[in-house]
Amino acid sequence: MGSWGRLMLASSVVLLAGCTPTTSGAAPTAGSATTASAATACAARVETGSLPDWADAGFSGDARVPHVFGAKGDIVAVLFAHPLRQVRTDGSNNKILWVARAATTSPDPTAPATLVITARRDGTDTRVIREVAGGPGPSIIDLPQAGCWRLDLRWSGHTDTMDLVYAP
Repeated sequence: MGSWGRLMLASSVVLLAGCTPTTSGAAPTAGSATTASAATACAARVETGSLPDWADAGFSGDARVPHVFGAKGDIVAVLFAHPLRQVRTDGSNNKILWVARAATTSPDPTAPATLVITARRDGTDTRVIREVAGGPGPSIIDLPQAGCWRLDLRWSGHTDTMDLVYAP
């Protein structure tokens, strides 16, 4: 095989490797879907870099805390307990500070301010609803099982989604 053929083969391998689905470092959970819904695998991406300017009020210096952005980037979950756990035996809790990006358009004045979280466990029909009174802010969000959870978030006429992983 000539150098051109080796180059084409190497390029094909690199392209195929880039098409392999990942779970962003999250381990697959028992009961995770392995068929057609695998395309919606857990996309929980816990970041540890600086919080964006719009989310760092109340933090000092270079605020580097674990956080997860919503898919649209309209909300961030600041994780004071990382990893989140289904059962916490150390006396701590699953404290999450929800920070919404300031809207460029007026929110729907008829929409409730409460942050409503509809959580669905990946690969199952398990669904729970949690509410944060007054809208995005501090909360304790416990979920009934370990695994990857897809959160649909609604507040003041806004919506976003994110995945969070709860360890056993």
